[in-house]
Amino acid sequence: MRSRYSAYVKHAYDHLERTLAAGQRKDFSLDDAKRWAEGSEWLGLTIMRTEMGAPGDAEGLVEFSARFKAEDKVHEHVEAALFGREEGKWVYTGAAEPKGQTVRRETPKVGRNDPCPCGSGKKYKKCCGAAA
Repeated sequence: MRSRYSAYVKHAYDHLERTLAAGQRKDFSLDDAKRWAEGSEWLGLTIMRTEMGAPGDAEGLVEFSARFKAEDKVHEHVEAALFGREEGKWVYTGAAEPKGQTVRRETPKVGRNDPCPCGSGKKYKKCCGAAA
């Protein structure tokens, strides 16, 4: 992951394409890579987590945050990137699907026939719940 980030910083576009899995190369656009790399000021890479990816592994995951500035705004690209081996070399195979997160309610759920919590005096289903 660090080498791919560095390739954006140093405009090493051949490395970006070379470190893509064969299935990913068909979607690679040199013009898009150049536009993003050259139109950004790269501010840093943080590796937040890794799974597998040891010398004996065939796959690995790197969760990272890449910060950059474009059009006078600071942006952060966060991704869980999947890597695999092709001909003994690590290549980017795609992004991992994000895991769903459990959401816990802070207040009890409002029933359709309960009074609306906005205080209108109407039933929830006839007031704020009408659009839901």
